[in-house]
Amino acid sequence: MNRRTLLSAGAAGAGALLAMGTSSHFVPARAAGLAPTPSMRGGSNNYRPGAPIVERIGNGGFWMTGSVRRAGDGAPLEGIRIQIWAHTTEGYERDPESHGATLTGADGTFRLEMPQIVPAFGQPHGHLAYDGDAYETVFLRPVMPSPRDTSLNADFVLQPV
Repeated sequence: MNRRTLLSAGAAGAGALLAMGTSSHFVPARAAGLAPTPSMRGGSNNYRPGAPIVERIGNGGFWMTGSVRRAGDGAPLEGIRIQIWAHTTEGYERDPESHGATLTGADGTFRLEMPQIVPAFGQPHGHLAYDGDAYETVFLRPVMPSPRDTSLNADFVLQPV
């Protein structure tokens, strides 16, 4: 079999399908919906319900960023409250002043400045939470590749309740 034979056979098969119409066995591929983000083990450690919305945590210098989208269609979610806390150069993750919340913008993104995250239990990591009423609660605990990094990104895909 050479390329010409293969192309001819393919064209003949396509023509036969068009002449017959589509059968119940021929279904176009569909994109699967965007799966919700599962909560991470240890993500809820030192969580404080109702942490205030703040402009910045402490003296800043480190950026926590991310996005929030709806499961299924992936639409960006505006006005979603995300709580952030961590062990930093200014305090421990259990300290109230190490906690703060921010809201997502129209494009579903958020960013909050905070003090530099430092290793706790051998890993530099942050904590983030969505705990509103419209979507299922999600706690994240992303680990930074290096304690020298000055930002950490975490994305949420939320499942409606």
